[in-house]
Amino acid sequence: MLTAMSKKTIALVTGANKGIGYEIAAGLGALGWSVGVGARDERRGKDAVARLRAAGADAFGVPLDVTDDESVSTAARLIEERAGRLDVLVNNAGAAAGWPEAPSTIDLETVRRLVETNVIGVIRVTNAMLPLLRSSAHPRIVNQSSHVGSLALQTTPGVDLGGVSGAYAPTKTYLNAVTVQYAKELSDTDILINNACPGYVATDLNGFSGTRTPEQGAMIAIRLATLPDDGPTGLLFDDNGVVPW
Repeated sequence: MLTAMSKKTIALVTGANKGIGYEIAAGLGALGWSVGVGARDERRGKDAVARLRAAGADAFGVPLDVTDDESVSTAARLIEERAGRLDVLVNNAGAAAGWPEAPSTIDLETVRRLVETNVIGVIRVTNAMLPLLRSSAHPRIVNQSSHVGSLALQTTPGVDLGGVSGAYAPTKTYLNAVTVQYAKELSDTDILINNACPGYVATDLNGFSGTRTPEQGAMIAIRLATLPDDGPTGLLFDDNGVVPW
């Protein structure tokens, strides 16, 4: 297995059993990559793998709950045993809450839940996968962020980001800040780490109210996953280019 895998780019996409994550996995699979489908629900993960394989992708299941230490450690061991390295990590798994959402009345447990998934979960998975990424010749990390995490956009008069968000938007701002620190730490390595903004995509996180398709939302993450070795790092991108922090 390791000999066969050495000739393929190995990727892991968290939260890949549906929505944007599934389309990211499909897009990377279409490049001929071997793609790990990270999914908290094992049955949904298996279904997603089956659909990807039916479409010709080299997909494999990775049971993965980003909020659980043991689950993440087990996922890292699975990839190590399968391929011996990881070339691309896409931290796509995320959680949302109600919208709009006033910070003055928000349930604190909601804040904790979103921080645990959207920020701590990314750190947990990234740190578990870093040894495998360091074994790659062209390692890339892509974190799924959002326009709503941009303080510059949030404070620009006339920019409509959907109203007040007491939990979800701040977690994406927090994620942006964490990504900058990873980029600083990893600046003397070959690892490129960037954040992707998919736009307002119709998914179950927003009750399918978005104006973009999951396929459209996946495009920027796929682009960042395939950056050349001299590509940028430590930035936030959407389809149009760099988004201000």
